[in-house]
Amino acid sequence: MLKRIGPVQQKILLICLTGVGLAFSSSPTSSWGLLRTLGKEWKRINQGNFRRSLRSLCQNKLLVERKRKDGTIILELTEEGRHQAKYWSIFGKGIKVLKPKQWDTLWRVVMFDVPEKHARFRNILRDHLKAIGFKELQKSVFVFPYPCEKEIACLVDLYSAKEYVRILTVKKIDNEQALQRKFFKSKIR
Repeated sequence: MLKRIGPVQQKILLICLTGVGLAFSSSPTSSWGLLRTLGKEWKRINQGNFRRSLRSLCQNKLLVERKRKDGTIILELTEEGRHQAKYWSIFGKGIKVLKPKQWDTLWRVVMFDVPEKHARFRNILRDHLKAIGFKELQKSVFVFPYPCEKEIACLVDLYSAKEYVRILTVKKIDNEQALQRKFFKSKIR
């Protein structure tokens, strides 16, 4: 599950994801100077807020701190931190699906059979589908009327779960009228 973190923490994770190593000397002033060179966005960040954000990321096990013999500190993304940083780099604050003015009369169906050892991903996928607006047809089968195949495929790729998830675009579903009432104010013909 994605942890709720603030914008400064997101920026720190994204910087780490891009391969820019954050190395800090024992002097906080020189460390801060390094970040100031990264651009205008970093200039607006309060130094105290930045330190609290780093501490919180380490406590949430999204970053690990490694101390070198020369006194510098290296921050590295954990596996969980890497997942979260990749998610934000792809989707920003959430998966957004544009709803066209006119429905194309096609249904998007996502089916998944995720083994118990990957239950965490199963819950993440289910939560994202519901947040987008998918409705559950039955256990592990969700339906949505708007194009979103690319977004779902990106999410599945992010978690390396292609073998467990099928994304279908179908023309007809047997309980279509009931689904239309769930998704649209009035029945579409």
